[in-house]
Amino acid sequence: MGGSARPKRRRAAGAALRYEHVRQRASAWSQAKEKASRGESWFGCLVMLVGMAGIVGFALLGMAWGPVLWGRVAPAVPGGGYGFAAAVGALAPIGLAVVTTTLSRMKWRTSALRSLGWAVASLPGVAGCLLWALVVFAGFRPKHRSGWGGACHSRGEACWVHVQYPWVWAVGLLSTVLVSAALIAVAVRVTRQRERNRPPS
Repeated sequence: MGGSARPKRRRAAGAALRYEHVRQRASAWSQAKEKASRGESWFGCLVMLVGMAGIVGFALLGMAWGPVLWGRVAPAVPGGGYGFAAAVGALAPIGLAVVTTTLSRMKWRTSALRSLGWAVASLPGVAGCLLWALVVFAGFRPKHRSGWGGACHSRGEACWVHVQYPWVWAVGLLSTVLVSAALIAVAVRVTRQRERNRPPS
């Protein structure tokens, strides 16, 4: 008989070499990205620490100067505490307007020296906003009546302010709203005037 049986297949030879997975070296882009993320985390921690220090410092400043402002300065202002509240209420919108106007003109890439001058010019606005916040927060009474003790009713303290000037916050808020509306009206008028004087393109 002829060879009708199929020839047997040869078994595949075992792998002579085994390739181990080699960890690829991180690219320059990934390394730079990792460094940037580390820098951002450090910057975030720094900002958080500075913010916490600012809050603590502001609280201590309010405890030290709040009673002085309300107990000595406010009664000496024309109109008493209400005149003082009206003047302080106008500080917030005026300070914000000064800060916005000056900082919007800063262009560090084109003129660093002029930008530094605008940054310095914004400091009075920042001081006005801080003074407004200091006066407002110094007049907040404790939420619970258990904190309305003798210290709260001392001259210049929060409870004393509310007893002497019960409508002081309404006056301050009204002043803030009126001054803000006046500044917005002036800004709108100046913008329209500039658009009219702008030469046609």
